[in-house]
Amino acid sequence: MEVLQSVDGSSKPLSPQTAISGRFGANADPADPVETITLDVGGMKCAGCVKAVENQLTHYPGVVSACVNLVTEVAVCEVKAGAVDPAGLAEKLTEAGFPTQPRYSETRDSISPTERHRQEIKSSIWQIAIAGLLIFLSGIGHFAQHSWFADHPSILTSFWFHWGLATATLLGPGRSIVVDGWRGLRRLAPNMNALVGLGAVTAYTASTVALLFPQLGWECFFDEPVMLLGFILLGRTLEQHARGKAAAAFEALLSLQPRMARLIADGDVAAAGQLGVEIPADRVRVGECLQVLPGEKIPVDGKIIAGRTTVDESMLTGEAVPVLKQCGDAVQAGTLNQSGAIAIRATRTGKDTTLAQIVALVEAAQTRKAPVQQLADTVAGYFTYGVMAAAALTFIFWYFIGTHVWPDVTIQSGMTEMAHSALSTQHSGLLLSLKLAIAVLVVACPCALGLATPTAILVGTSIGAESGLLIKGGDVLERVCSLDTVVFDKTGTLTTGHPTVTDCVSVSGLLTGEEDNSRSLLQLAAAVESGTCHPLATAIVESAQRQGLSIPVGQDFYTQPGFGVRAAVEGQQVLVGTQDWLLEAGIAIDSPLLERARTLAEAGKTLVYVASEGVSLGLIAVTDNLRPDAKAAADELRRLGLRVMMLTGDKPESAVEVARMLGLDPADVLAGVRPDGKAAAIATLQTQGHRVAMIGDGINDAPALAQADVGIALHAGTDIAIESAQIILMRDAVTDIVESIQLSRATFNKIRQNLFWALAYNTLGIPIAAGVLLPSLGVVLSPSAAGAMMAFSSVSVVTNSLLLRRLPWRR
Repeated sequence: MEVLQSVDGSSKPLSPQTAISGRFGANADPADPVETITLDVGGMKCAGCVKAVENQLTHYPGVVSACVNLVTEVAVCEVKAGAVDPAGLAEKLTEAGFPTQPRYSETRDSISPTERHRQEIKSSIWQIAIAGLLIFLSGIGHFAQHSWFADHPSILTSFWFHWGLATATLLGPGRSIVVDGWRGLRRLAPNMNALVGLGAVTAYTASTVALLFPQLGWECFFDEPVMLLGFILLGRTLEQHARGKAAAAFEALLSLQPRMARLIADGDVAAAGQLGVEIPADRVRVGECLQVLPGEKIPVDGKIIAGRTTVDESMLTGEAVPVLKQCGDAVQAGTLNQSGAIAIRATRTGKDTTLAQIVALVEAAQTRKAPVQQLADTVAGYFTYGVMAAAALTFIFWYFIGTHVWPDVTIQSGMTEMAHSALSTQHSGLLLSLKLAIAVLVVACPCALGLATPTAILVGTSIGAESGLLIKGGDVLERVCSLDTVVFDKTGTLTTGHPTVTDCVSVSGLLTGEEDNSRSLLQLAAAVESGTCHPLATAIVESAQRQGLSIPVGQDFYTQPGFGVRAAVEGQQVLVGTQDWLLEAGIAIDSPLLERARTLAEAGKTLVYVASEGVSLGLIAVTDNLRPDAKAAADELRRLGLRVMMLTGDKPESAVEVARMLGLDPADVLAGVRPDGKAAAIATLQTQGHRVAMIGDGINDAPALAQADVGIALHAGTDIAIESAQIILMRDAVTDIVESIQLSRATFNKIRQNLFWALAYNTLGIPIAAGVLLPSLGVVLSPSAAGAMMAFSSVSVVTNSLLLRRLPWRR
């Protein structure tokens, strides 16, 4: 078992390094590769629909896992490679009542979510207009029946008039609700439309029976289905409008992708002022040359080969200040060329561009569910069955028990004394029981449960993308909220990642004071370091070049990761690396050099030793300056209640000096950690009960990023580090770590608020609708009032998520 030594002297056992898991579903054999299929799914109204769609998908042969988002109306399936036809999968859902089409990444001809929402709102305007007119006429008639007009019969007080209004409502604007509800019942997958439709049809049927058979003495309440369906339609239109706003930020991200590019033969064509040939941006190939004029968006990722300009990169980094770009500089697709005509050579096109990867990442993040949402969806899957059972029990209780125990409740519920005396107890009890059962059906809202989490995730991840913070899903938000420790990799994360040589000390120079010996030491070290690309190696080579020193040719290079490099230079074996590596090779280090090394290490410098033919020649001190915002980030994280730690391969003396500049306790510095021991260091903290976030940028950070509860990568880092992380900082600023944690916390708080409201609403609304307050307070909820409450609950959940844009989440 390897042991990690902290700078305070304590020893901590390390767990074995955890392998990075591949992208396999929970039910997949790791030997079988999987691929992803994305579907645009329509017809979902509530969390019950989401559960039904997921069940249909997961039971399809070859599908490993499926995740469905109610707000974006997208289903993402992991399937065995080559085993599932996307068109067949879409057809399966369409047959089940959810119109579906596969989304192919190569094209974007399909209707976007925002456009689809806009069309739905536009198509529902006439339904709202007609429903509003019917509600107005029904309300006028209801008022007339209970006022002076009641003694002066007119068409407004005619029950046949109200029957006509109710019939027109069911056959007109309410038809889609009733039909969809019936389909859900027939498929044994009832949804919110099934509850609303069942309540409206039951009220209409009971009122029609009362109208056709007046001798029964039943009350006609045709106004209830009219107002019920009207309120539901109004609420859905408001909800669709709010959901469209929630998805607008993501749609704006999609709109950044340029559709056309101007192809040219080479950079000289652009310099001559000639215009190229316009072609679709998705047809540009790597290596082709493109012309970009001022005011145009750059169509693909590339490098400038001609021209000079300023580029607005705010869509990537959130930074509004334009960036100067000239020959050799990289540019990204979707950024705006502001001041000059340039020619670029394409390096990444189509789905490989930075913008396309951001779009894919954000869309995937909005589909990934937080564990708390999975629980809510499971509850919602059985919710409609529970509501129908509750409505049946409400009817049975009041009809057989309630009206006999409290015989006056029919009067309290709004029936006049005359009407009550004219009715038999049996008939009055039937009518009251029926009304209460309808109210229970209508007031229950699985839609609020289904919208609680995805709307908040949609808004939160979109805000993050606009600010240069890419959060990979709702599960990440939940884990961020439980963090108590943040571990920074030092080099390239807390530091600039561009070390420079500050001291070159030769053993002979210490004895003679001759500077030439230090120069020859640097030449020898540069010859060995030219065979590797480590940041310290680059610093040594650049230092020799800046001094105009000739660098000998090295041969037979051998790199020992985490220790150093060996090579043959001018017939001698030269080692450049750590003190431990030289000692392992049996090379003694002179006392004067060790004394000087101790002084340099206490100043926070990294030491690289040089030896040749078994004899130590000297050392080179390298420093990597702290980022300007590193201390501010560490202070802010501590203010948020997080423990801040540093992980480094440097000697404890150097690490303590850096910790001092950051204001860290020496006990929170893990020094002398080899690259392959970083994941084990994170695992050790986790076994001690800590919830750990790891921040890194290099290839050697990838295992630790994967091991941590939350991995955070700087965008300037390596691709494998970014792939392993759950949060990516596009601006390459350490202070963005604080903002990402604050945004994650604020978003998850919205999820909690939404779920609390949805659960509290149903927990209180259903008992009130069932008549729990009727015997004591005489309070009864009419079906139309229940429908209005249900519509309000869905709108309120979406609106609360949108408040994330208005409220200050940065503290």
